[in-house]
Amino acid sequence: MQRIFSGVQPTGNLHLGNYLGAIRNWVRLQSEYECIFCIVDMHAITLWQDPKELVKNTREVAAGMIAAGVDASKHIVFNQSMVPAHAQLAWIFNCVARMGWLNRMTQFKDKAGKHKENASVGLFAYPNLMSADILAYKATHVPVGEDQKQHLELARDTAQKFNNDYGVEFFPLPEPLIFGAAARVMSLRDGSKKMSKSDESDYSRINMTDDADAIALKIRKAKTDLEPLPASAEGLDGRPEASNLLGIYAALADREKAEVISQFAGRQFSDFKKELVDLAVSVLGPINAEMKRLMEDTSHIDAVLRSGAERADSIARPIIKDVYDIVGFHHP
Repeated sequence: MQRIFSGVQPTGNLHLGNYLGAIRNWVRLQSEYECIFCIVDMHAITLWQDPKELVKNTREVAAGMIAAGVDASKHIVFNQSMVPAHAQLAWIFNCVARMGWLNRMTQFKDKAGKHKENASVGLFAYPNLMSADILAYKATHVPVGEDQKQHLELARDTAQKFNNDYGVEFFPLPEPLIFGAAARVMSLRDGSKKMSKSDESDYSRINMTDDADAIALKIRKAKTDLEPLPASAEGLDGRPEASNLLGIYAALADREKAEVISQFAGRQFSDFKKELVDLAVSVLGPINAEMKRLMEDTSHIDAVLRSGAERADSIARPIIKDVYDIVGFHHP
């Protein structure tokens, strides 16, 4: 069976965008692939993290994944720092990848901003660790969004260069798994900005920990305009909030957006929002309840992560041993 590797940052406050954009897709991949789902705590510290918050957030992300339907008994869920192979292979890739490749990474420019000289070395070399995450398991496929395509290209280039440098056919070149029209979930307060946990207003996002009352309140307060809902996609031009709410409804209902637009054509937002509340609560309510239950039993979450790390390590360790032999590291 082909193997998927996918990672998620332990940034806390998992929201609807994380669920529709990534976690729900992972749940659907489980029947077709062997899946390794990693909470990338080593990537997280490229920007400073409060240690206690990092522990809490790691558990919360694991709880969110399991509550949403990731089967941690059949597939692997763990946090990155528990498996040494990630750091071991990242160093080797630091010596394989070229500075020029990393200089072209747009995400570094975005995150470092104007203060490039003050950014951590980790933030700059982050893509080499991402390559190691994937290739330490010889993963064949990686689910990627638009913003990660460049990093996957770098992983392929690094695998190719390693194979060429050492005259081996060792690492596979991982393929991207790009989902159809992935739900791009925008802020409930500003339809031109992505839904984000860093937005100051909690009303801008639906958190996976929100109960039915909070979900209903946030949808009722979501920004809209005065016009009724349009009869076609063209009618959404210049109406980002309308477009966002219709897109959220379509994603939650697992239907085409055009179909939803025609269903609600000409209706008032007040009407539409009532139906969106019912749908959001029916989909997210059970996930929220299960997440809360899991977060109250941290010993269970920790046991899942330990078991996942042991299984991940058993796959990665022989691969790293072979890499060490190829590179010429002497371990008598």
